[in-house]
Amino acid sequence: MSPNFSFNSPPESVLKGSLRPDFHWGYATAATQIEGAWNVDGRGPSIWDTFARIPGKIKDGSTPYDACRSYDFYKEDVALMKSYGVRAYRFSLSWSRIIPLGGRDDPVNEKGIEFYSDLINELLKNDITPFVTLFHWDMPQALEDRYGGMLNQAAYTPDFLRYARLCFERFGDRVKHWITYNEPGVYTLAGYADGVHAPGRSSFRDRNEEGDSSTEPFIVAHTQLVTHARAAKIYREEFKPSQKGMIGITLHGNWSEPWDAEDEADIAAAERAREFEIAWFADPLYGRGEVEYPASMRAQLGDRLPRFTEEEKALMRGSSEFYGMNTYTSFFVRDKKTPPDINDHKGNVDVLDENKQGVSRGAESDTAWLRTSPWGFAKLLRWIWGRYHVPIYMTENGTTAKGETEPSEDILNDTHRIKFFREYLGELAKAVKEDGVDVRSYFAWTFADNWEWAAGYTDRFGLTFIDFNTPEKRRYPKHSATFLREFFGHLIRKD
Repeated sequence: MSPNFSFNSPPESVLKGSLRPDFHWGYATAATQIEGAWNVDGRGPSIWDTFARIPGKIKDGSTPYDACRSYDFYKEDVALMKSYGVRAYRFSLSWSRIIPLGGRDDPVNEKGIEFYSDLINELLKNDITPFVTLFHWDMPQALEDRYGGMLNQAAYTPDFLRYARLCFERFGDRVKHWITYNEPGVYTLAGYADGVHAPGRSSFRDRNEEGDSSTEPFIVAHTQLVTHARAAKIYREEFKPSQKGMIGITLHGNWSEPWDAEDEADIAAAERAREFEIAWFADPLYGRGEVEYPASMRAQLGDRLPRFTEEEKALMRGSSEFYGMNTYTSFFVRDKKTPPDINDHKGNVDVLDENKQGVSRGAESDTAWLRTSPWGFAKLLRWIWGRYHVPIYMTENGTTAKGETEPSEDILNDTHRIKFFREYLGELAKAVKEDGVDVRSYFAWTFADNWEWAAGYTDRFGLTFIDFNTPEKRRYPKHSATFLREFFGHLIRKD
């Protein structure tokens, strides 16, 4: 039964038409999480194909080898998105599907090029604008084996730039929205500080055989920032004049709120936490004054934090034409009264689910770290806009819901997810309408339940239920997909 939603009462009624007529809305996905076909048609292995085979690394012991089989059913997926009313689709390219060994002198896989070209054409045929991410965490395994991937900036840079240029050449006549890296901070911290994501490096020998959590995350982050800026320069100078597109980067970041709102130390700790998580990347890209990492990071980390050369500084500002924003939740943070641990990457704070008064940060989902926190999302939007004042493209936002085990009518009526979107999008529209925050897109995470990295198939973020037990990974629309179609129809101005 198709649900009916009403937006005729305040505050939603007064938000009608708050968003610009050319607002891009749709869904975001990642190649590793949906495509499957991991060794088909010439694709080479990525670090996630390798990592998933290590016992104990993936919660349910699964691999992304099949995922949603979107490689086989992309036309059906585009048709389903069309029925959802979307205007845009953000997806990533698998580097090792395009250049199986990844390197500057390695052969190009034309079958991989053909797949993405066909997908782009199918989207455009259905009036869906493609937003393309070059790197969503899936480093070709060959580059990790050759020189340690992003830990070796000198070796990695020409390989990434060759890959980026190839993508601009082959797809840029139709793709007008490029994202270089997805959440460089999460790739860095989960892969090199905590060691719970590929490539699985950290200082913790009970978890990883190799790595140094006190230095490697900051080296990898610097590599991503600098190579983003170099790829953007190539696009702006060689392709943008004729292709008329834009290029940017997508950063992660959740709101940090003081545990004790009356304590100056906690207030400072919350700001420091935001700087360690968000401004780490955003200050060099969008900040004012000299290109540098936040002073709070430099004070704690010293020379473990790389320094920008004069050439890198000249590349950085203006390299991202928009602020790509991924966010999900909020946390309470409390100042630690002890000196920071050498492996700390949060700004020497405690992260908590409740504040001093016992107020929860929000309703629980099926994912321990993710709670519905629209109050923090509202603050985060204004903090980013006030600090950087560049157009914001919301590139990921969404939630899991408890109990999504089968495609029954009760489960497809995903009221928790609908409430999440209703509250977050309401805050987004208010930020635009009341404070002039320039938000130009919203991509829900995610189109369909997928292979959610180290959580395997246990975390279901999709607005489409996937029955992973069927060979064709059968799709079932959830009610939240209908809700988004109707709510955006209410929020977007019709000029």
